Amino acid sequence: MTEPLLRASSVKLLDVHRLRLVEAAAPCLSPDDRVAMDRAWEKAVRANPSLFDGPVAACTRLEQEGPDGLVLAWARTTYRQYALRKVPSATTWLPSLYVSVLQPTDDGRLLVGRMSPSTASPGRWQLPGGCVEPPAGDEPLDVAALHRHAARELVEETGLDTPPGDLTPWLVARGTKGSIGVVFRAPSRPASLLLDRFAALVAEETALGRDPELDRIAFVRSPAELPGLGGDRVDYLEPIVRRYERAYPSA
Repeated sequence: MTEPLLRASSVKLLDVHRLRLVEAAAPCLSPDDRVAMDRAWEKAVRANPSLFDGPVAACTRLEQEGPDGLVLAWARTTYRQYALRKVPSATTWLPSLYVSVLQPTDDGRLLVGRMSPSTASPGRWQLPGGCVEPPAGDEPLDVAALHRHAARELVEETGLDTPPGDLTPWLVARGTKGSIGVVFRAPSRPASLLLDRFAALVAEETALGRDPELDRIAFVRSPAELPGLGGDRVDYLEPIVRRYERAYPSA
């Protein structure tokens, strides 16, 4: 069964025990979509000059494989292609593929971060993570690669260096616009350590004249605490926090 990816009406959390990734060809853009994409991208760059049109892996298909497995087809493209999601008439835009990390504290709360003004989604609260980049050369994009990518995102955004093997696949999230996220769970750490590592990261980035990817972190225990953060939130955040609260009620 093929999961409907484009324009899904709600977030869906999928329990997955086996995930297989296969590379597919990116869809060909119509001339109208290409013109609309370039215009939308140029507009986005004018609003935020720090955006870059780097390589990215996008999701093209998601299919169930057996009772507890999924096949995820992905294609090589660039961030410019994601600008088509803001064009109502576009027919060939692709959902994003990303990794996220649940980072619990010792007392059962989850770390969430707010995207800094220089990012593509300034002010938005989310879990640590980011879009998946395609592998170089003949390297495969597989579950092991997703482990490494998630560990890299965690250290780049929070300063917490966690071995990829210490991250446990937790679920797959499908967003309201078809985005596909592979969510990992990290080992619990003291909140004081997380705060110290994040403060050191911010100081290091600032000293180098760079903006950190997250400009603030917070800890939440339940969905009821999310509105208190203020600002926008990524669509998957509330459902995942709710699922975590149910899965670990005494964490």
